[in-house]
Amino acid sequence: MGTVPTTRLEKIQFYEAHTAPWAANAVAIGLTTSGVTSFTAQVTAARAAFNAAESAREASKAATTFFYKKVADMQDTGSDLIRTIRTTAITKNDPTIYSLAQIPPPATPGETPPPGTPFDFRVTLEPTGSLSIVWKCDNPAGTSGTIYEIKRKIGTGAATYIGATGVKNFTDNTVPSSAAASGVTYQITGVRSTSRGVTGQFVVNFGVPGGGGLTIDSVTDVMDSGGVGVTTA
Repeated sequence: MGTVPTTRLEKIQFYEAHTAPWAANAVAIGLTTSGVTSFTAQVTAARAAFNAAESAREASKAATTFFYKKVADMQDTGSDLIRTIRTTAITKNDPTIYSLAQIPPPATPGETPPPGTPFDFRVTLEPTGSLSIVWKCDNPAGTSGTIYEIKRKIGTGAATYIGATGVKNFTDNTVPSSAAASGVTYQITGVRSTSRGVTGQFVVNFGVPGGGGLTIDSVTDVMDSGGVGVTTA
């Protein structure tokens, strides 16, 4: 560990504490009186420079704070003036006011795209006989509140509404026994307010192994042109 501290201020403080005893005992400790006097002047100059730097830093902080305050005051007043200009243009129904003021008119709100199309369906046959369904859906950025409407169709029958969920999974606890022979089609549609997305649709076909009991034979995504089976469990 060195004798002299590492920071600049600590170095100044160290030498300030040593110049007096060094001056008083210069010859005894191998120094010269003139050398210690010259060094003491350097220590004093370093302290003065530090004090000046500290003052400059404080002045800079104050100047920066003052600058930020003046910009904030300007922005507050400017925003009030722009609001007045826009209010005048709306009240008079005169869009040329925006041109005169050289500010853009309010942007026309755009229509939010509808929810995405559910895909990548994954189905698990639970020991209770219910079907747990998980899917993916890429909804437009910045949107929320999508509800997924689930309909079910047994064989070639009509699609019937069986529930809705705000998350991308659903458990069908009412799969009828007739689904084992004819298969079941699920239709999942993303809905947000009055906007409806494209329906995702897949078919679950069942099988009966030699040992008895129902199993999932295949899951086919109807939206997939290749008709390949989707993950099953």
